[in-house]
Amino acid sequence: MVQLSELIRYSNTLMEIERYQDYCPNGLQIEGRAEVSKIVSGVTASQALIDAAVKERADLLLVHHGYFWKGEEQVISGIKRKRIKTLLDHDISLLAYHLPLDGHTDLGNNTHLAKLWGFDVDGRFGEGVDGGLGLYSDLPKPMKIGELIKLISSGVEREVVHLPGGDEMVRRVGWCSGGADGYFEAAIAAGCDLYITGEVSEPSFHIAQELGAHFIGAGHHATERGGVRQLGEHLAEMFSVEHRFIDIPNPV
Repeated sequence: MVQLSELIRYSNTLMEIERYQDYCPNGLQIEGRAEVSKIVSGVTASQALIDAAVKERADLLLVHHGYFWKGEEQVISGIKRKRIKTLLDHDISLLAYHLPLDGHTDLGNNTHLAKLWGFDVDGRFGEGVDGGLGLYSDLPKPMKIGELIKLISSGVEREVVHLPGGDEMVRRVGWCSGGADGYFEAAIAAGCDLYITGEVSEPSFHIAQELGAHFIGAGHHATERGGVRQLGEHLAEMFSVEHRFIDIPNPV
């Protein structure tokens, strides 16, 4: 068992939250009971995940996608009211890390994807700290795009969307988890023949065609399962508490 305040201080320092200009507050979003003996983690603080945390008798819910996003309606009503009320009724804290969990060099989503696909990290691109949130890898030897599609699909356990635009042989691969389709041109500028992210946008098809690079949409949810699970496991080991990662399936 650990004091919630101690766990929060440690997590915020570990995630280096002050280094990021984010779209939501990072760290504690909803305060529950003062002591934590069980953590449930998941990608998004949906009602389904909250209900699962209640069933697990969790003291703390750790997520990548929490609440209070910049520009969203400030009134607590509808599904937001129901979610927050469930957490408060069961005295469960909500701890959320967004961009810090994408960019963390050891526990982050993008580092996890590198491990998942067997890529070395040779550089960074895009917006964010230390040269950008996006990572790229120079492959030991060129690979056919078809082989990479199979590798990426297997890693995220889903069929991916491929927008063709480059040569058959790929030499440099760039990636950034989640909804980072806006980094496509930055990846191409960094010399990538293939860019992988979670979501696909309409302009990406034309960029692939006109700038001559491949684009793969591997699923927003699917590319962001790793970071929060790794952080939950790390906190469980650090503070000798129980942890369970719960995956609420999402096709997006």
